[in-house]
Amino acid sequence: MAEELKPRLGWRAIPKPIWALGFVSMLMDMSSEMIHALLPVYLVTVMGASMVTVGVIEGIAEATASIVKIFSGAISDWFGKRKLLAVIGYGLAALTRPIFPLASTVSWLVVARFIDRVGKGIRGAPRDALVADIAPPHLRGASFGLRQSLDTVGAFVGPLAAVGLMWLMSNDFQGVFWVAAIPAILAVGLLLFAVHEPERPAGLRKVRFPLSLPELRRLGSAYWLVVAVATVFTLARFSEAFLILRAQAVGLPIVLVPMVLVVMNVVYALTAYPAGVLADRFNRLTVLMIGFALLIAADLTLAFSGSLLGVTLGVVLWGLHMGFTQGLLATLVADTAPPELRGTAFGVFNLLGGLALLAASVIAGLLWDQLGAQATFLAGAGLTALALVGLGIVRWRLPDLAVSHRP
Repeated sequence: MAEELKPRLGWRAIPKPIWALGFVSMLMDMSSEMIHALLPVYLVTVMGASMVTVGVIEGIAEATASIVKIFSGAISDWFGKRKLLAVIGYGLAALTRPIFPLASTVSWLVVARFIDRVGKGIRGAPRDALVADIAPPHLRGASFGLRQSLDTVGAFVGPLAAVGLMWLMSNDFQGVFWVAAIPAILAVGLLLFAVHEPERPAGLRKVRFPLSLPELRRLGSAYWLVVAVATVFTLARFSEAFLILRAQAVGLPIVLVPMVLVVMNVVYALTAYPAGVLADRFNRLTVLMIGFALLIAADLTLAFSGSLLGVTLGVVLWGLHMGFTQGLLATLVADTAPPELRGTAFGVFNLLGGLALLAASVIAGLLWDQLGAQATFLAGAGLTALALVGLGIVRWRLPDLAVSHRP
């Protein structure tokens, strides 16, 4: 009898709405990457934009997404509904798709990119909070890992599809942009009809002002410790553009440069779900420590390797560290934040992570220019080691957080 009452484990036990959210992420990421893989070249070669314009567009877009996330998460806590905001966010992104092939000026492309990133900002925190609301505690790591794996599949299928379509369509940018609208529309439809938001638990405290100081204090010391360690860690995890530059510096032909991100994302997609399962079955913080150690190994390999084979190993290690950390950090946010403040918790987490990633990329670029590639990756290894010490402090201060949630 006890065996019959025991909760199910494994991928079959993950609730269907989480699978649906994973496929929604995959389809929208596929659509986005089909466009983003071509947009810089399209802006410069077809629309006549300067490289400065490309940089400004991307900078504004990513900053906008980071800022909007904190407000959308807070609104989902105040409103008590997550799915509506997720639908608005994904819907805005889908509505921008026809603008890209129809735009006659750079200004229209700026508008489309801006609205697309606003949509990303709106959907991010409520979607993650929705995963946390739906997932049983003993399957939370696997649930976040599964969504991250499917999302990452879209990240490498999108650029590959763009390359194939450009070949089939004889470099017709507008044609590829039109095709990119299809997975975006499918993503919104899947979200609308396949994801059902659970009822708000009876007796759950109503949040009036989620971003007020008293509510932020209610997030608790465990949450803020996790966020602090994650922010320091993100300072070490600069843009993957530096992986491309490192590969090119050791002789990778330009035509094969996109394969750097393909290899990294394939490894990432293959490991995010298994890492989440390990975190559920054994020890959350130990698995995360392995992820931090993998980034140190990746940085050291990329710093000291002068061959294409060595850099490839560094890229693989980088993908492994992503799989072992990104979904698990989100899991720890869900574990430590009060249920009624999960949207706000993910909003703050995403905002600080976005700002840290921006700062990390700027610092990495300065180090590369002034001291060379080796200094950039050694600095990354040093910051990761600092974050690893912080994670050890979290484990010491919060021993219950490390305990498996497996029933």
